[in-house]
Amino acid sequence: MARVFSLLGRSAARRISVLLAVALAATLALPVLGVLGVSPAAPVTPSPPVVGGISGPSAVGTGQKATYLVHAHGGPAFAPNGTQTGILAYKASVAASNTSGAVISPPSGVLVNQTVELSFIAPNLTEPLTIYVLVTSSVSGLNSTNTSTNFSLQISVVQPFRVTATLLVAGGESIGGFSITVTLDGAPVGTVSVPTLTAGSNYPISFDYVAQNLAPGWHTFSMNVAPEHGLVTFAGGSVAFTQQFYVPAPAPDNSLWYLAGASAFVVALFIFTTRVGARRRGKSKK
Repeated sequence: MARVFSLLGRSAARRISVLLAVALAATLALPVLGVLGVSPAAPVTPSPPVVGGISGPSAVGTGQKATYLVHAHGGPAFAPNGTQTGILAYKASVAASNTSGAVISPPSGVLVNQTVELSFIAPNLTEPLTIYVLVTSSVSGLNSTNTSTNFSLQISVVQPFRVTATLLVAGGESIGGFSITVTLDGAPVGTVSVPTLTAGSNYPISFDYVAQNLAPGWHTFSMNVAPEHGLVTFAGGSVAFTQQFYVPAPAPDNSLWYLAGASAFVVALFIFTTRVGARRRGKSKK
């Protein structure tokens, strides 16, 4: 070894000696660290991405209220075994041509059991609208970090179909609260809650129905208060009430006819131009 050092020179020999001393010290320190309960730092495993989404109705009537459920999982807030050790926070917002009157609440907070329920009030005009929810997965500590994912859901704000009627208390006594089932073309689509009514009083009711795929033509809302045994009737004394509305057919798509007409015009113009040119050429030869 001394011969090797003499060949390398004093400077190189000193450097090699220092490196050997450091390596020897590190080797000797490992058992000591084990006795003291200190272990080398484990490599940091990258956390999975934040996944999830927003679920709820795809159409909401103007000025109506709807509920949406946000669910998310993953990111630094979860241990490799799937246990949640951090926080899932969110910020909710809406985007549209006109968001006046649109409200989503609560606008921010944390997900409990990886979910949160949001209440949405639609604006008073029909338009497409997008709900955005930014979810941030974070964990605090020595390896503090966070990951964010923006979820979105496109919905339509539409004009609802509305049925209205007036109830009359026919008997001489008050009647306790009850509910009326509303049917559309014979199928139940919702209920109307009626509070306690006093004797001789009248009470207006209404029900809004949102549907985007009703077939063109006439449709019928129906309500019945026969279960109240004649204590309550609709205006006019009947226990049954119906109201019809009409859904127009979509406007015909005439784009194919427009294209055919334009094509025919171009062909006719080409033929006319060709014939006129041929006649002129014929006259010039004479």
